[in-house]
Amino acid sequence: MTHGTPASVLARTAVQQGAVWRRAIAVGQDERVVENEADLLALLRELDDPEWLEWPRSYDRRAAADQLARVTARLEADFATSCATERDAQDSSEYGRILVPAEATRGTARIVVCVSKFGSLAVICAENPGAYFGTQDAFTEGALDPADLAKVEKALIKFGCTVVPEELLKCDYDGPSLPYLRGRPIWADRFFGVF
Repeated sequence: MTHGTPASVLARTAVQQGAVWRRAIAVGQDERVVENEADLLALLRELDDPEWLEWPRSYDRRAAADQLARVTARLEADFATSCATERDAQDSSEYGRILVPAEATRGTARIVVCVSKFGSLAVICAENPGAYFGTQDAFTEGALDPADLAKVEKALIKFGCTVVPEELLKCDYDGPSLPYLRGRPIWADRFFGVF
């Protein structure tokens, strides 16, 4: 699966993988867990406002900083390590990142958690966004361990984030902000990209 793969194929794969993740964290206990492809895509479309490209109308920078700090503290406790963070990205719809060092994981790569300024969307990646075709590829290569993924997803959900599988964010973007994005954009460009 690569950039430009039809949305239905990528989303179906992402949702199938998401079902595995949700079972590991007791789905149903948090309203932010999105259950299916249609709900995830509907959420992305709902958050997409071409008049507010870099952040949503209701964006609260202080709340975003607090949320990232709480998730970081939880991951540092869960992985028994110090996690580097990048905050308040300029000219980007991504607020920040949390980097869990590879040495603290069961896989061979570091875990990168990207949090958007939109709806507290979050994506979990092995090494860097786009370094693998997606989560399944990272599992197959040994870069990411399912137990580590479940741990990160649980922390994100606990602090109000909506986790979107990387595979879904690689779907072609076709929303109303299209004229403002370069080239052949994907959903990741819209909610985690640079403007």
